[in-house]
Amino acid sequence: MKNKILAVTLGTLWLAAQASAVTEVEFWSNSLSPKFDGVMRQLTADFNASHKDIQAKWVDVTWDSYQTRLIAAVAAGRAPGLVNITVPWMTQLAQKKIIQPVDISPFAASYTDGALKDVSWNGKTWGMPWYNQVPILIYNKALLEKAGITTLPRNTDEMLAAARQIKQKTGVAGYVPKMNEEGLFGTFLLEGLPIVQNGKAVFNSPQHVALLEKYAAAVKNGSVPPDLFKDTFEGEIAGFGSGRYAMILTAPSALIRIKNDAPNVFANTGVAPYPGKILPGNLFMWSVPQGYAHKEAAIELGKFLTSDKAQLAFSKATETTLPSTKVALTDGYFMSGQNSKDAASAGRAVAASSGGAARTLSVSDLPDEAGMTKALATAMENAVSGRQSAKAALDDAVKYWNAQFAAAGKK
Repeated sequence: MKNKILAVTLGTLWLAAQASAVTEVEFWSNSLSPKFDGVMRQLTADFNASHKDIQAKWVDVTWDSYQTRLIAAVAAGRAPGLVNITVPWMTQLAQKKIIQPVDISPFAASYTDGALKDVSWNGKTWGMPWYNQVPILIYNKALLEKAGITTLPRNTDEMLAAARQIKQKTGVAGYVPKMNEEGLFGTFLLEGLPIVQNGKAVFNSPQHVALLEKYAAAVKNGSVPPDLFKDTFEGEIAGFGSGRYAMILTAPSALIRIKNDAPNVFANTGVAPYPGKILPGNLFMWSVPQGYAHKEAAIELGKFLTSDKAQLAFSKATETTLPSTKVALTDGYFMSGQNSKDAASAGRAVAASSGGAARTLSVSDLPDEAGMTKALATAMENAVSGRQSAKAALDDAVKYWNAQFAAAGKK
C-alpha cells in the first residue's frame, strides 16, 4: 500500500513539474476581432500544436486603449509576451522603454529589405515584421484616353502634369494627393526631402517650398480638388467611383469596393505601380515589451506568426494586406493576377510585386507630436490653398518646431 501511495505521489509531482515547464506567452493584436477571429485562433492553435514547452494565448485589444493598456501592464510588471504595433509607435515606445530590442538575426533573411529597415531604430531591431499595406495607382482608362495620356505617370511631377492635362481635356480633377494627417510627412519624405536634420526642422528649404508651390498651382487650376486636406479613404473611393477623380493612389483593397459600388467604372479601371521615388508602406510588427521574463519564448512565437505560411494565411483572410516575407510575397495567391483583366486581382499582384521595397514614412523623436503635426498641417494647408505663400507658411511651422526642440533640450 505504501509503495502504491508513493507511486501516485511521484506521478502527481511529475505531472506538476511538466505543467510548470510550459511557458504561456500572451500576445496582443490590435483591433482584429471579431472580423479576423478565425485566422487568429487557427494560428494560435497551430503554434500550440507544434510547441510542447510554449503555449500561446491570443488577446485582442482595441486601438483606442492599446497604448494606455500596454504602458500600464509594463508598469505593473504584468506585460504580455508580444504586442502588435506600428512603426511610429515603435520609436515612441522604444524611447519610453516600453518595448525592448530583439535579436532576429537567425531568421532575418526571410523578411524584405524594407520591412527590416522599418523595424530598425537607433542601431537596434525592435520587432518582427508582420503585415504591410502599400498603395498602387488606380486609374480610369476612359478618362485618360479622352485626355490623350498614353504613358502612365512615374513620379510626382508626371502625376501633376497628367492631372492638369486631364482637367483641361475632360473637366475632371486628375487626382487627390495624400496631404491629410495620414500622408502629411510623406508629402516631403516621398520626394527624398528631410523633415528633421541634426535635431532641427528643415522643411522650409527652397526644395520644400517649390514642391508646395506645385501643389498650390494644381489646386488653383483645378487639376487637384481644393478639399484634399479633408480627403478620406471613403471619399477617394466615392470620388473615383462617381467619375469625379481620374486617378487615385490608394490600397488595392479599394478596388473591391469600387467593383461592388461602381461596377461600370470598375470595368474601365486600370492599375499600375505607385509612381514615386519611394513606395510608402504601413508596416505592423510584433514586439516584446520591456521586462517580459520569457523573451526567447516570445521571439519563438513572433517567428512563427511572421513565417511565410502564417503571413500568407493572414493575407488570405484579410484580402487587403501584404506579407513582409520575401517568399510569401511571390506566392501564386498574389502573382496569379499579373495578367488578369480583373483590376482587383491585377492590383493585388502589382502591390505584391513592389511591396518588398515599401517603407513606413514617419518622423520620430518629436517632443510635442500632436502640436508639431498640427503646425505642419496648418502650414501646408495655408500654402496649398493660397492663404499664405509657401515660404511664409513653412517658415512659421519650422519656427514652431524648433522652439519645441529647444524647449525639450532644456529639460
